Amino acid sequence: MALPHGTTGSTMPRRQLGRHLRELRNRARMTTRTAAQQLEWSEAKIWRIETGQTSLRSLDVEAMCKVYGAPGDIVAPLTALARETKARGWWTGYGDVIAEGYDVYIGLEEAAWALRSYEHALIPGLLQTEGYTRAMLAAARPSAPATEIDRRVQLRAARQQLVVRAEAPLRLDAVITEAALTHRVGDAGVRAEQLEHLLRLCELPTVRVRVVPTESGYHDGMETGPFVILEFPDGRMGEPPEPPVAYIEAFTGPVYLDKEPEVERYRKAFAGIEAAAVDVRTVIDDLR
Repeated sequence: MALPHGTTGSTMPRRQLGRHLRELRNRARMTTRTAAQQLEWSEAKIWRIETGQTSLRSLDVEAMCKVYGAPGDIVAPLTALARETKARGWWTGYGDVIAEGYDVYIGLEEAAWALRSYEHALIPGLLQTEGYTRAMLAAARPSAPATEIDRRVQLRAARQQLVVRAEAPLRLDAVITEAALTHRVGDAGVRAEQLEHLLRLCELPTVRVRVVPTESGYHDGMETGPFVILEFPDGRMGEPPEPPVAYIEAFTGPVYLDKEPEVERYRKAFAGIEAAAVDVRTVIDDLR
């Protein structure tokens, strides 16, 4: 399933280019230190490039290809990809309220065709009502001006369009704990509206929400904490899809895992959590 091109800004081109350049360096049997020395760059710069953390000039790509001894027919496609790393996604307009490093996640979320999410304390952002989001942000940032809260609410609402858009909506499979439904966020009206919103979203064929009941006992989520697994569609030219990513929103900053063994561990954890869960409608009926 291919998504319309031009919606993901520079995130995916940066990641794709970084992965290709890392593969070329490995084929050349070079360490990052050796590559940095030959290019007269820092090792940190090589790491940022290979992990898709920065845009890249065509001249830099040509220099790397030369040092790595890349085949001539691969240089032009990679330099073209370098030009795409300077694209701007719609979310750059919200740069004033996006935490450092979180723009990468938004770009990945925008490019994904399927997302699996586990949350133990709050309703996942893509499933929140405006009232829930506003109440949560106001409680988390009591000194923030109203204009900042408004901007954050608008950003989240823009992200939520992925779930309800007419063309290629995001396939969302979410598991939450019963505590996420019962924690007080806002007043009783906000809570009731949020529960009804979850029920409406579950009527969509691409949305599935399940709940781990409080009495379920041990499940894998008690060890993993909240996480998201993102899966990506095939490329525009039929190339293999971007490798899946497991995302963890740690207290000190975002963590992105894309090595297959790491992602597979989170896949197995999600399956274990899901096995302990029941349909959200069953739990909401009991809470009413």
